[in-house]
Amino acid sequence: MPNVGRNDSEHENHKDGKGNVKAPENAHQISSDSWFQVAFVLTTGINSAYVLGYSGTIMVPLGWVGGVVGLILATLISLYANALVAMLHEYGGRRHIRYRDLAGFIYGRWAYTLTWALQYVNLFMINTGYIILAGSALKVTQIQSLPQFRISLGVWLGFSTLLSLAYIVIAFVLSLKDGLNAPPRDFSIPGNGAGKIFSIIGASANLVFAYNTGMLPEIQATIKQPVVTNMMKALYFQFTVGVLPLYLVTFTGYWAYGNSTSAYLLNNVNGPVWVKAVANITAFLQSVIALHIFASPMYEYADTKYGITGSALQIKNLTFRILLRGGYLTFNTFVSALLPFLGDFMSLTGAISTFPLTFILANHMYLTAKKDKQSSMQQLWHWLNIVFFSIMSLVATVSAVRLISVDSKTYHLFADL
Repeated sequence: MPNVGRNDSEHENHKDGKGNVKAPENAHQISSDSWFQVAFVLTTGINSAYVLGYSGTIMVPLGWVGGVVGLILATLISLYANALVAMLHEYGGRRHIRYRDLAGFIYGRWAYTLTWALQYVNLFMINTGYIILAGSALKVTQIQSLPQFRISLGVWLGFSTLLSLAYIVIAFVLSLKDGLNAPPRDFSIPGNGAGKIFSIIGASANLVFAYNTGMLPEIQATIKQPVVTNMMKALYFQFTVGVLPLYLVTFTGYWAYGNSTSAYLLNNVNGPVWVKAVANITAFLQSVIALHIFASPMYEYADTKYGITGSALQIKNLTFRILLRGGYLTFNTFVSALLPFLGDFMSLTGAISTFPLTFILANHMYLTAKKDKQSSMQQLWHWLNIVFFSIMSLVATVSAVRLISVDSKTYHLFADL
């Protein structure tokens, strides 16, 4: 068992039986957080500014029955899938601090590369959505310009949690007030024919997107020993206490505005201008913070690959990070401006990366790693999961591409939504 307090650069090469797979050195520190700190990271993640979009992007296409049942089922299956990955963190007698390291250890080099590609696409798409959210928040508050700034040394978790708490409380209170004073709402599922069916399928991908990041091993790498036990505590907290704010805002928003609920809930609420401004500004700031958090695996990869260590203020390190990270975020921003359809991007992300990373790969990795310890019924259960989520991924991808195509024709590129 490796000493978890040391830097991962001390890990030796290892073999998986299918060829040598060398886990790259890690420029970032591991094993520093308690399970409760990690639980708050996970909870803040699922209650990010995306939570302001679920009333419109999940409840409207699915309705009360489909939306409520779907969110609860997605909570349970996401807990299960994440638990499978968490239990493999020390598989083979070493810590796997990256998702791609774990896949490479189990399958070989090809899986390492494929998993990294899927993870990169996943995080890029999530960040694109955060930029769309940040733009929506700025638009509502009518902020014309803001000074440039850059977060380079991490974000204080307490500050991030307070930001989330602010827009969640305001969105809930204003939605509740509007709902109590509003006439009867229409809760029927909008659309007809093929368009309605594709919207429902797209919303199913949004359900799994809401709870999963595709970077659980990277988050688990920060937790102290015993890593599996502590991570399970964090996951139980995330999927019990942590989901309550998400449920509260999502269900209240839909109840208040029915099928006219916007993809950005704060577009619907009524209240004092300054209160709405606080909600939108905190949502904007939280989006910026989350943007950098979800870009961190790419940052870590680049820092490790090119030997960027030591002081962040060294000319070499500073120049490299400004150029690389600035270029990455610039391209992210370009894509979000080109196709500013939040619900569609959530659907596409869930379809092409969340389903494969969190459900298909997790079940198959666990099946492969624990095959000798599982009964035939347990193995069959994992295969059923693999087949079902593979079909869901394929169907949801087709749906998401169609939704983006339709919206692109309706609103044109670079639309001001």
